[in-house]
Amino acid sequence: MGFADILVFVVFVAAVIAIGLWKSRGEETHSDKGAQNYFLAGRGLTWWLVGFSLIAANISTEQFVGMSGQAADWLGMAIASYEWMAAITLVVVAFLFLPTFLRSGIYTIPEFLEYRYNAFARTVMAISTLVILVGVPTASVIYSGAKVITVNFQGQSVLGLDLGDITVGCWIIGTLSAVYVFAGGLKACAWADLIQGSALIVGGAVIAYLALKALAVADPTALAATATTQVSPDAVANAGVVERLRMLNAGDWQAGKLHMVRPGDDPKIPWTALVVGLWIPNFFYWGLNQYITQRTLGSKSLAEGQRGVVFAAFLKLLIPFVVVIPGILAFNLFNSDLSKEGERKNTAVLQAFQEGRQEVFPFTPGFARLQPELAVKIYAHNALLAGEMPAAASSPSPGTDRSPAELAAANDRLVGKASQMKTGDGKTIKPTTTLVGYDFDAAFPTLIRRLLPEGVGLKGFVLAAIFGAVVSSLASMLNSSSTIFAIDMYRKIKKNATQYELVTVGRVCVVVFVLIAVIIAPTLDNPKFEGIFNFIQEFQGFISPGILAIFLFGVLVHKSPRSCGTVGLLLNPVLYGLIKWADEIPGFNQTELATTLSKMAFLNRMAVCFFVVLAVLTVMRLAAPLAKPVDLPVNTHINLETKGDVKVWGGLVILLTLTLYWVFW
Repeated sequence: MGFADILVFVVFVAAVIAIGLWKSRGEETHSDKGAQNYFLAGRGLTWWLVGFSLIAANISTEQFVGMSGQAADWLGMAIASYEWMAAITLVVVAFLFLPTFLRSGIYTIPEFLEYRYNAFARTVMAISTLVILVGVPTASVIYSGAKVITVNFQGQSVLGLDLGDITVGCWIIGTLSAVYVFAGGLKACAWADLIQGSALIVGGAVIAYLALKALAVADPTALAATATTQVSPDAVANAGVVERLRMLNAGDWQAGKLHMVRPGDDPKIPWTALVVGLWIPNFFYWGLNQYITQRTLGSKSLAEGQRGVVFAAFLKLLIPFVVVIPGILAFNLFNSDLSKEGERKNTAVLQAFQEGRQEVFPFTPGFARLQPELAVKIYAHNALLAGEMPAAASSPSPGTDRSPAELAAANDRLVGKASQMKTGDGKTIKPTTTLVGYDFDAAFPTLIRRLLPEGVGLKGFVLAAIFGAVVSSLASMLNSSSTIFAIDMYRKIKKNATQYELVTVGRVCVVVFVLIAVIIAPTLDNPKFEGIFNFIQEFQGFISPGILAIFLFGVLVHKSPRSCGTVGLLLNPVLYGLIKWADEIPGFNQTELATTLSKMAFLNRMAVCFFVVLAVLTVMRLAAPLAKPVDLPVNTHINLETKGDVKVWGGLVILLTLTLYWVFW
């Protein structure tokens, strides 16, 4: 970065933090409303603060690194369903969940479960939410923020710290975020989010514009080599920029990257997930996820909260144009850079292979495509350890009768077989980290490094916006985690805790939780997680279907028994784990059903768990209904009137979403 970039970066970040802390001044944490001031911004957030805060809390490097990386891989526009379906989800949340939550006056989502079900259900959800929140999205955002640092500042150091080291980047990101939320609470986060949300969209739009501009002048021969279907360089040379984008990435609905629908056997987003599976994480995330809903719980009235949620829904429609499409273009323009990042990840594993270690080596189709001869040698090595003739590995070669995908699939079978065997000295044969052809999580950071000019301040602004987004998202997560611990756990143990004591406990939790997340974050660089976005969605499946099911019953099925909350929360992770690891259950792992279940896309896995839990809760409702509905507490200090204009804007957002699906279907 040039001097102007550094100056813009420092001034922007300092200004955002200063404004957030300044706006949160006067929120006295020693008063009888100290916890409400710190955790819920005094319940005084207006619609535009709620809307931008929702977007800034949500959109971070999780999207700019994870989602754009998935788009650069094979998913393309299909990954945009997380954004566009969220728009519809938010509208439903505004009119279904939000009125109930604001009316009850809760601080946290688990708190609602005690009122509707029982104290045990509240405790179970609080603990499981804390574990997932700190270990998955918080650690993931720290990692993906560090990824931006390492890709852009390789070989550089500050105060003796190597900025190309992912662990160093994680500590930088985590420390700054903890300091911020420790001082300011939710109101500081909300005001900073107002600026960050705007800057994120502007920064993403700048990257998208520069990527399209680069596509217009890029070498046609190099571009043609990245096409999803065969395209001649001459055809690319004679095409305009929009036609180039379409020509390189359209293809048919199974291969192209400009389609919203994927085949039924797609491991990430099969078309069946659009029917049920994808709605589950969406409704959980936007309606029942503490670090998101905490913004809406801080609304000054129901109408303000609903307006803010609908405004956020509209902003969600813009995100794929500044995240997903640039990710697709990153592969077209800079796939060699992504390949080099993949080679960097492979270094230690390939060294182990060259040393002839008694380990098996999984690899992706991309690795087999880029290094076919080495892939065949690795296959032969794995075949030997699996007890199969190594000669079978050398023929057919991946370039003739066996495609890279087929070779990778055959190698996966060998890895699975060998992993159940032992070496001559009795040690279990272990698989190594997966060898990759490309590091797709480096897609957006590579765009920043290659497209943004240095020395004019633009690179400093975009990096500041993304860095600020990381801090905002982490601040949101840490504030929400500390809220859950202080309100749902500490206050339950010490019922006479003062407001100031609760705030102090919350601040201590911020430090503890960020330390845990920073320790976990560097491990997410492992390719076995198949990208950071996939990691987040996959592991939230252990809790999201069950939580959504019991909340739907709690809100809509008024006479469902109180035990439904506990049963739903405990049943879901067991079901999800049994399906996910079906091929590792002794006595069952050799069956065809076990193989089918273990290969099920995680979104379909969520759908199965959701419907099983719903079925069990339905039986419980029919067998032992409550004599009368549970009386929930009523917050008399908030205006609970819904305004007519909110419904109109909500309907318009849904119409726009359906139009976008029609265009890109």
